[in-house]
Amino acid sequence: MVPRRLSGRGAGGGAGDTYAGYRTRLVETLRAKGIRDLAVLKAFAETPRHLFVPEAVRHRAYEDVALPIGNGQTISQPSTQARHVEALRLTGRERVLEIGTGSGYQAALLGALAATVLSVERVQTLARTAQLALREAGVTNVSVLHGDGTLGWSAYAPYDAILVAAGGPEIPPPLVEQLSPGGRLLIPVGARGAQILTLVERGDAGLRRIPLGEARFVPLVGEHGFDA
Repeated sequence: MVPRRLSGRGAGGGAGDTYAGYRTRLVETLRAKGIRDLAVLKAFAETPRHLFVPEAVRHRAYEDVALPIGNGQTISQPSTQARHVEALRLTGRERVLEIGTGSGYQAALLGALAATVLSVERVQTLARTAQLALREAGVTNVSVLHGDGTLGWSAYAPYDAILVAAGGPEIPPPLVEQLSPGGRLLIPVGARGAQILTLVERGDAGLRRIPLGEARFVPLVGEHGFDA
């Protein structure tokens, strides 16, 4: 399946799109920081990040910075998200599970790169806001569930790729169980505020863990994560 093009108000390339130039500059910044996957760069060029941030910080939507989105949470800086999405090596045919919907922006990026995205968010107000933003951005292949992300979303398992946007003390066993053969799981693992970004690949010989470097994420809260 060819990665779906975004449509609707605010999406890239539409008439009256006043943010297209800003997205172009963001893509140039991502290239300068080492992002090479053309599909990933195209997703950033077409995904309207300004729809996923509060009005008060919308003027900074296309800077390579993290921005507050309420409830003590942030939308990660684009270069960080680009590296994580690129590490999953998506081809457009996958079913992807995202843990930690947040603003919904990363889910939209994944939606431009995969066939189907299921995203779980534990904060109900964020889940609701993300759903509205995804709808406004014209994203139709992403579903959001309010729940405990450490339990995954078993109804639609297995997943070809799982992306966890929070740092946990360990890899939640339900996520491993829901990963398909040949699948890839990306998660920050370690103590609060200091983790190692870890890529887990499920092969014929079992699981292979590949450390990708230090990371600093909000804690993964839930049954198989940290206490709230």
